[in-house]
Order: sequence, then structure tokens, then C-alpha cells
Amino acid sequence: MKWNNALRDFEHYLKIERGLSNHTVVNYRLDVQKLISYLEQYNHSETPTEIETDHLKSFLRELAKSVNARTQSRVISGLRSFFDYLIFENYRISNPLEQIEAPKIGRKLPDTLSVKEIDKIVAAIDLSHPLGERNRAIIETLYSCGLRVSELTNLKLSDLFFDEGFIKVNGKGNKQRFVPIGEHTQKFINLYRQHARSLLKIEPLHIDTLFLNQHGRQLTRAMIFTIVKTFAQKAGIRKSISPHTFRHSFATHLLENGADLRAIQVMLGHESITTTEIYMHVDRSHLKEVMANFHPRSN
Repeated sequence: MKWNNALRDFEHYLKIERGLSNHTVVNYRLDVQKLISYLEQYNHSETPTEIETDHLKSFLRELAKSVNARTQSRVISGLRSFFDYLIFENYRISNPLEQIEAPKIGRKLPDTLSVKEIDKIVAAIDLSHPLGERNRAIIETLYSCGLRVSELTNLKLSDLFFDEGFIKVNGKGNKQRFVPIGEHTQKFINLYRQHARSLLKIEPLHIDTLFLNQHGRQLTRAMIFTIVKTFAQKAGIRKSISPHTFRHSFATHLLENGADLRAIQVMLGHESITTTEIYMHVDRSHLKEVMANFHPRSN
């Protein structure tokens, strides 16, 4: 089995069998390609079915000279998935990374914005500009629904169930979930639809897409990043801001105000609650109040 053939089949498996996004598939491919480049550079002839743990240890030692621990950990995870796939397809009987541990990395706490900071960002949007209503609706939706940037750009008119108070979100792996949406955010989306979106010449392919650029096409991930950074800067926010910051803020503010962690997990679309638990490390100040209110021995 040749490396390029194995990599191509792995990509098809990730897309078709696991339903992963193109962005995720590209990252997996890059991880495997790093190993292939190393083998070519040092004239190693081992195939995907022949390579062993010692070869991978040598590769990882070389990799550690140029990348940080977090990147090393991600590459190990990607390679482990690749060899698990080969086992799944009966090309191998064991994973050569079984005895290799990823480097220890500290858990990175997410950046968050206060409600006041979010209000300042929204206030910095010029509503007299043709795209002002759209930009306000984008910021409000990111924060009010805790969406990933790809979930926002893929949001459809047919996904809006305002009478029921929900939107349908297509998350990672094409998994769908329903997220509550408040009247406040519904109002801004409706204003955008009535006063801005209705004036666009929309391309047929994007008729059902909610958020559009000035040419009537779906917004890109990069454009959402630009919108967020532009208005954070105008509002004088000096933190490192991305669309994901609003998602972190959504979860953190819910937790701080007493929301159940399991409910937050469902709304965020996290497969494992351990992913959601990172928000427990952001602000523990509310835990005393929870103890005082609900534990029978608190007094």
C-alpha cells in the first residue's frame, strides 16, 4: 500500500463515513503529510502497513524541534486516527502510536467578553451603512445562540423557526440540533431581512442562505472574522477577539447565571460533556452561591 493511496482513502472515509467538514479533513491530511514528508526527506521506504513505533518516535522527535507541544499533540491525534482507520480496513492489526503519549499541555482557558463589552461592540456598528443591519444581526446571533462560525455562515432561512423560538443548526459531522433563539435576536434578524437582505440581488444558489455579502452570495468564514475584529477594534476592545469568543461568552454567561452544564452541552453541540466542562474553569465565583442555595449542609 502506497502512502498517497492510503491518504486518499482516509480522506474519503473521513468525509463519507464520518461526515467531517472539509476544514477538519484538511487538518487530518496535513498531519499525515507531515509524516510522509519526513519519510521522504530521510529516505525511509516503510509503507503505511510496515511503519512501526520506533519510526514514529524518530519523526516526533524531529517534529518537536520546530513546533510547540499543542501542535505535536494535534499531529499525534491525527496520525492515531489514520492508523485506526487502517486497522478498521484490516490493513494493520495494531496502531503504532499506542505506546506514544502526547506531550502534556495546559488547558487553555477561552477568552470571554462581558455583556458590557458585547454591547459596546454592537453599538460600534454603523446602522446607516448598507451592511449595518446585517452586521448587527450576525454579532447578536453569534452571542445569543453560541454558534460556531461555520454554523453561522451555513444558516438558512428555512432553519428559522421563530414561532417556536428555535433555529436549526447544522453542526460538526452534519449533526443537527435545535438551539433556542430569543425575541431580541429574532427582531434584529427580521430587521436585516426586511431592510437589507430584501434589497440584494441574490444568486440562485444562495436564495435560502440567511447572511449574504453585498453580491448576494454566502459569507465566508474569513469575512465573519473580519466583521468581528473590525467592530471590536472600533469599540476599543483590546482582547484577542474571534467569532468563537462570542460562543465562549454565550456558554460562560449561561453557566454564571445558573444554567445546567448538560443543557449548555446540548446547545453548543458538544459530543462529550468534558468539552463543555472547560467553562467550569473560567469563573468559579458562582459555585459558592450554588452550594449555599442547594446543599442541605451549607448553613
